[in-house]
Amino acid sequence: MKELDLLKKDWQKSEASFEQVSEKEIYKMIHKKSSSIVKRILIISILEVILWVSINFVFNLDDDLKKIKHDELIQYFEVLTIFNYGVILVFIYLFYKNYINISATVSTKQLMKDILKTRKTVQCYVWYNLGMLLLSLFIGFGIAFAYNPDVSILRDKIANDGKVLGITIGILLLTIATFFGIFWLFYRLLYGILLRRLYANYKELKKIDL
Repeated sequence: MKELDLLKKDWQKSEASFEQVSEKEIYKMIHKKSSSIVKRILIISILEVILWVSINFVFNLDDDLKKIKHDELIQYFEVLTIFNYGVILVFIYLFYKNYINISATVSTKQLMKDILKTRKTVQCYVWYNLGMLLLSLFIGFGIAFAYNPDVSILRDKIANDGKVLGITIGILLLTIATFFGIFWLFYRLLYGILLRRLYANYKELKKIDL
């Protein structure tokens, strides 16, 4: 009986040892996956900035403002552009910082905190970009309506007929909603998949931490 008891104790110790090793291996795997996901987010955000800068070079707004003879608006858009890229660079720095923190952490609880922090940063980044998109669309349509000579006929119709005004507003809102929906879907596919994988890692870590 004593030998059986000793054998049971040895077996329980072995089980505890295997469980500990298993949890360590799981943590290492989740740690590596999380670091890789955050690295992808960082790379994608940098590529996204490069894409928008390239588009701005191809479609130069300054030329359009000069055509409608409102050069004074150029400086305002330059300030807005500098502000926008400044904010985006701050987000990229935060993504880089999150990547470094996740790569360097050795604590399960700290890794969980870093994952949640990264998710929140990415969500703020996405909503900031969508907000800037809405602002840009409203400003663009406003300038086109107020200053573009090609819209003068429409302005005259609106001044004489309230029904035309309602139809114009409806079309503008539909256009803005369409653009917003397309970009929302774009960001959801681009970052949403990575964020879901990151949150799955968080839930696995939560099981280990219990």
